[in-house]
Amino acid sequence: MIKLLRYTEYLYLMVAFFSGYRLIELLGTESDERLLFGVFFVVSIGMFFFRRNYRKKFEKREKGL
Repeated sequence: MIKLLRYTEYLYLMVAFFSGYRLIELLGTESDERLLFGVFFVVSIGMFFFRRNYRKKFEKREKGL
C-alpha cells in the first residue's frame, strides 16, 4: 500500500512537469489552454505535497503499531 502511495506522488510530479512545460510553451499566446495548464501545474504540485505528507503520517502510524 505504501509503495502505491509513493508512485502516485511521482505521478503528480510528472503531471506538474508536463503542465509546466506546456505552460512555458504557451506563454506568448492568447490561448485559454495557458490557464488550464497553469491550474494543472499548481494543483498537481499541491497534490504532490499533500500526498507526501499523508504517506509520511501513514508510515509513522504503522511504525508505532
